[in-house]
Amino acid sequence: MLLSSTVKPLRVSLVEPVAYLKDSYILRWLDAVGYNPRYRGKRSYDPLLCLEANSSFLWDVELRRGDAGTWAGSEELLACCFHSVPSDIREIRVRADAGFGYGPVFDALEARSAQYAVVARMTPSLKHTLKGLSYESFNPHWEIAEFEHHPHDWSQARRCIVARKRIEETDPEPTLFTLERYVYRAWHTNLPLTPAGVWHFYDGRAGMGRRIREIREDFALPKIPTRAFAANALYLEVIRLAYNLVTAFQRTCLPEEWQGLTLRKLRQRLFWVPGELTRPHNRPTLRLVNSPLVAMRAEKILDRIHRLKPLNG
Repeated sequence: MLLSSTVKPLRVSLVEPVAYLKDSYILRWLDAVGYNPRYRGKRSYDPLLCLEANSSFLWDVELRRGDAGTWAGSEELLACCFHSVPSDIREIRVRADAGFGYGPVFDALEARSAQYAVVARMTPSLKHTLKGLSYESFNPHWEIAEFEHHPHDWSQARRCIVARKRIEETDPEPTLFTLERYVYRAWHTNLPLTPAGVWHFYDGRAGMGRRIREIREDFALPKIPTRAFAANALYLEVIRLAYNLVTAFQRTCLPEEWQGLTLRKLRQRLFWVPGELTRPHNRPTLRLVNSPLVAMRAEKILDRIHRLKPLNG
């Protein structure tokens, strides 16, 4: 699709903010108690992270105390992310969890003309509306409906998509909201899509979990290095820098089939070389295999690096 005014391809930025709970025994005496679903009362940090889905870059991180309000810092996080939007991006789409489903966050998104699909918080007003909606069959298991939702503390009504499924005796214990015999999912959105299209768009966020696991396991996100909040916030920024450098290296210097690999897999492909520890003349010597495949990969990567243009400014 082309924009007639600029005759440039329409680039879309897909932003995915998320709240991620991290805990540490170091914080038992330091921070206020925060909600932790696994260890009630355990001292916790509650960071906010925001990834750009198309590039996988981590646009911003905000470290919050464990007792921070659900949406505290969301507006500031999104404002920083909007400053990161490249100049050639013409459209921004946001999909986020229920931690961002608050009126001021929606106001901030709409002020930037961003399109969004955000998981709806199951507030009393929404729960009261669910049973009275007119549902249509979506597939053999799910029904779907939509309506204009206007809580008293919102500046305006917003479109709400609701899906429900009857709970069967053979179903596992539900993790979604349940009301009588049904389990529910709901989203607030301003996307010009059908209800099914909004559902499909939001479910594309499933890839976010893999990135969070990578940051957690390969970049030591759960580690709390100090007893000072400011120093730990700086540590989180160092993690963001390291993650983005690795991601940029993948996008610019590695073949396409390697761009989805985690840091652990990259280490295996790039640095794991068979070797043997020998002792010629009683001197320990590590002999590595002279692999033509590794040498060829290294030459291609170096060639891509040498062809990169330096950053301006």
